[in-house]
Amino acid sequence: MDSDTAPPRETAPGQSELSETIFRYLCFGAATLLLAALAGVVISLAIGGWPAFRQFGFGFFTSSAWDPVQENYGAAGPIVGTIVTSVLALIIALPLATGVSVFLVEFCPRNIAKPIAVAVELLAGIPSIVYGMWGLFVLAPWFAIHVQLPLMTDSANLPGWLSGLVAGIPNGANIFTASLILAIMILPYMSAVFRELLLTIPSQVREAAYGLGSTNFEVVSKVMIPYVRRGAVGVVMLGLGRALGETMAVTFIIGNSHGFPHSLFDSGSTIASTIANEFAEATSDMHTAALLALGMVLFILTFAVLAVARLLLASEKH
Repeated sequence: MDSDTAPPRETAPGQSELSETIFRYLCFGAATLLLAALAGVVISLAIGGWPAFRQFGFGFFTSSAWDPVQENYGAAGPIVGTIVTSVLALIIALPLATGVSVFLVEFCPRNIAKPIAVAVELLAGIPSIVYGMWGLFVLAPWFAIHVQLPLMTDSANLPGWLSGLVAGIPNGANIFTASLILAIMILPYMSAVFRELLLTIPSQVREAAYGLGSTNFEVVSKVMIPYVRRGAVGVVMLGLGRALGETMAVTFIIGNSHGFPHSLFDSGSTIASTIANEFAEATSDMHTAALLALGMVLFILTFAVLAVARLLLASEKH
């Protein structure tokens, strides 16, 4: 009999059961190892940060004091900076990511859609320190001259609350420029994932909407986006989680001030930037404990974002 037409060899029942058992235990071991590593990180942060939690109590979360000389530490400034920059970055990046993905899927000519999509995805591979250096040497000076100075010069003609938002030192290193850098960094992730979601929409769905006389805007806003709204929640949370934990790019351009930011153009800090700036110089046990406590707070914030995403997805099912 020709070897090309020979029937496949049958696997012995015992051998098949053994392979299935080994595969099952390997999968279980991988999942258990992941959970063990996660638990180890949480326990390490909790134990390392406990002296700071015990020393300062709830005041650690409400105080903006950060004085290594007097051993007085408060996490309120970095916490507020982390939340503000991440939310601002999400507000800036989400409409752009939606527009890019909709354009690539619905309006862009097919012969250039793929190269543009690849170029967008390549932006996600640029190291964050490159974004930070570009922000420090290019964006910050340009922003200070062409945006901050004109706004601060005309602030007397603005309403009181609006003039307060643009107050600060015109050096370009502030909360808003850090948010711009974060928005540029999370934009490729959000655009790529949202584009893949839109590609899952059957072409018949869009064609039916066009056949009923819908405009392009109506098809996008009332058919395409609602069709993938559950996945869109994941896109938003992916971008927010990425922004919360970003370190080097923000460290370069946020100004690294531990106080509460009072305007968009104030210097500030984030949890990640504070840890990156000071961990190597933390000589006292309390200083190290305060930084580890900040790491624990960042972990809790990230976990809260994931929990909210799960709740939103669960509500969509009902």
